[in-house]
Amino acid sequence: MFFMLLSSILATPLVTALVIMFLPRERTTWPRWAALAGTVLAVILTTLLVMRFDGAAGGYQLAVTMPLIPSIGIQYALAVDGMGLVMVILTAIIIFTGVLASWEVDNRPQEFFAFLLVLVTGVFGVFISRDLFLFFLFYEIAVLPMYLLIGIWGTGKKEYSAMKLTLYLMLGSALMLVGILALYFSGAVQNFHLEIIAQKMFTPGFQKIVFPVLFLGFGILAGFWPFHTWSPDGHASAPTAVSMLHAGVLMKLGAFGIIRIGIELLPIGASFWAPYLALFTLVNIVYGAMVAMAQTDLKYVIAYSSVSHMGIVLLGICTLHPIALNGAVLQMFSHGIMTGLFFALVGMVYGRTHTRIIPEMGGLAKKMPFLAMAFTVGGLVSLGLPGFSGFVAELLVFLGAFQVRPILTVIAVTGILFTAIYVLRVVQKIFFGPEKTAFAIISDANFIEKLCLSILMLVLLAVGIYPKVLIQFINLSIEPIHALLGAVQ
Repeated sequence: MFFMLLSSILATPLVTALVIMFLPRERTTWPRWAALAGTVLAVILTTLLVMRFDGAAGGYQLAVTMPLIPSIGIQYALAVDGMGLVMVILTAIIIFTGVLASWEVDNRPQEFFAFLLVLVTGVFGVFISRDLFLFFLFYEIAVLPMYLLIGIWGTGKKEYSAMKLTLYLMLGSALMLVGILALYFSGAVQNFHLEIIAQKMFTPGFQKIVFPVLFLGFGILAGFWPFHTWSPDGHASAPTAVSMLHAGVLMKLGAFGIIRIGIELLPIGASFWAPYLALFTLVNIVYGAMVAMAQTDLKYVIAYSSVSHMGIVLLGICTLHPIALNGAVLQMFSHGIMTGLFFALVGMVYGRTHTRIIPEMGGLAKKMPFLAMAFTVGGLVSLGLPGFSGFVAELLVFLGAFQVRPILTVIAVTGILFTAIYVLRVVQKIFFGPEKTAFAIISDANFIEKLCLSILMLVLLAVGIYPKVLIQFINLSIEPIHALLGAVQ
């Protein structure tokens, strides 16, 4: 049974998507129930994966390898390590709550939930692939449905946003493909399996040329400045569940790829370029927070907040310090849950007020006390309050970064100040400002919405109180990377 566990996690959303497409079109509620069943099964399988994973052994576990195209070295190779396990947990939580947050979708629900689940198949695939061709294939499967999900079910400038997002991400894919082909054709053996590629002795010159190509390719999806502009427009136009997946897990694929492919395979190139790339992540953190302060559209505030928080992830990665790397991966998880909570809330508030413009709202806490409480919790996580996951993650990043680049770290910490300003301003104006007569009869969250938000808030609180539950898995992946970097420095 456990032999098939990773394949089952991978197949569950894809099979559910196919089932949904064969449901009778007149049964408009069936797609959402089928999607919910599929995501519940994914959560159960992920729970079994956590129980099965041997935290004492570490390394890659539950490996499955079968040849697909032996003549060119492509195989169906799956395995999971500690970092991949944490990302799989994140994905299972976000897609389950994303389906709950999309319960009222009535425009072509079959296609909507099917595309959503295909996208998640790609995300799961990236986190557990051990073959570079398979990794790239799943990466594309995760990215391409975004164009349709935003273009058809989005709002505002949806066609422009969908096209801009697609072009940027295709640019990233092109750079990644160049880097992957360089890794594949270098050396005497041409094989896509990551373990075989890792055994190749890449020269320092080769690594210094290929690493920045891969970093930029993955960095575009991670919101790396100045290639981040697709992200706020994409967030603003995307439907709720797509925004949750977009910021919650898709942007994490970029950061995950930098660590898994860039640093693990090209440690000399990473050590050479990291000090320079860290300067750009500083712009991510401070510039993203300052632009968020200037926004009046609630979704743009959250979108630029994501740019800033992903800057903290990228700063942790660029320090190459083990504490900061642990913090970066934990921040990927924390930000994924937090931003999922935020975008779910934005969708619920918009569904009642029909506006996202902050000055047009006020005094909503009296009409929507649960939503106000949930938004406040999200805000506290965003500004790194102790007791929530964001505090632990950011503390680890800054502790590690200070030991390597103290001046950059001090400047980066100022981003927290700007974050506090825009978070508190938004909470005060929307929920505790003067009441607007236009919202006299709106209601609070219903049972399904409360369930969705409660799960996300409990996860943020649980990780904040007992972060060891995730750090013990993350560190299993970071220790070998640290040893690898130490050997080349």
